[in-house]
Amino acid sequence: MKKILFIALAGLATFTSCKNNDEFTLNGRIENPGGIKKVLLYETDSLIDSAFLNENNAFKFRRTSLQPNFYTMVLGEKNFLIVAKNGDQLEFEANLADTSNLYKISGSTDSESIRKFNKISNDYGKVYQNIQAEYSRILSKSPGLKDSIYKALMPRFQKNMDEFSTKALEFADQNKDNLAGFYAVGTIDQNRYEQQLIKYADGIKGKFAGNKAVLSFLNKMNELKPVSVGQPAPQFELQTPQGKMVKLADLKGKYVLLDFWASWCAPCRQENPNIVKQYNTFKDRNFTVLGISLDKAKEPWVSAIKKDQLNWTHVSELKEWNGVVSAKYKVEGIPASFIIDPAGNIIAKNLRGIELENFLKSTLK
Repeated sequence: MKKILFIALAGLATFTSCKNNDEFTLNGRIENPGGIKKVLLYETDSLIDSAFLNENNAFKFRRTSLQPNFYTMVLGEKNFLIVAKNGDQLEFEANLADTSNLYKISGSTDSESIRKFNKISNDYGKVYQNIQAEYSRILSKSPGLKDSIYKALMPRFQKNMDEFSTKALEFADQNKDNLAGFYAVGTIDQNRYEQQLIKYADGIKGKFAGNKAVLSFLNKMNELKPVSVGQPAPQFELQTPQGKMVKLADLKGKYVLLDFWASWCAPCRQENPNIVKQYNTFKDRNFTVLGISLDKAKEPWVSAIKKDQLNWTHVSELKEWNGVVSAKYKVEGIPASFIIDPAGNIIAKNLRGIELENFLKSTLK
């Protein structure tokens, strides 16, 4: 009798712990859904499934994923990111009336880690929102002081972003064996933290095989390596508005700011007065600027040079985004800039405003 009972209990234990390792399940329940009736499920950027809320505001997804992968649940204007793989049994709860966007998730260690990181992100996001609100409030009272208000608040904004980025990098380092760490580095400004992201990419090579998002990131970081800080600046030869050919090699022995810009680029034109200021301050300290325009036509390019008083050498292929040089330097947005030392190596990238001034002051002593 005891033997029969033991076998029965053993069978019950096996039954209750059994799960389908050929798929994962996601059970969810929503509080205060409002008018939302359906949940959308995305894999990376592709819509792959949807489910209606039942009378208890619950829903369920069953999918297959051989490797851990990112999935996003979309409920109206709110998104919730999870990681899932075959065999996972996830339980999700959220209250859509909660403005803090907090939620509960279990059944996936990676998803639980992402939730913890989102808490960190939300805390810094609140600081950002407060600065934005302060900017709007002051600007509404003094619209004519837009630039000075912006300059006054920018240090606080940048400090908050830098502190968040430091936390994100620490989190990524602590979670480099799971996708939560990869998710964290995806929230960081690539231009500002390029070196750290390249180092992170080198550290996760061979992991997360088959994950499209990771592979895309690794490929991008690998492409950026040749034009990252510490690398020799790629050589080129381009034409000035007057038809003269100028080689980057002609400027070897000087500190050179390569400035990728265009007459039609509003942020470029806004930054031009700062570059003019730095050029006039440091041009007698072995420093110069070489402007590389992404214009398509000569007339607006030349007109902008004159209007903005950009009194340094300018060159262009007049091919907008299809230029060979901008592709060589992996320029995907402008303004973009590279500082090259007298030996021809890249020593800084994408410095603007006070950051450019401070870098030049410390470098060109």
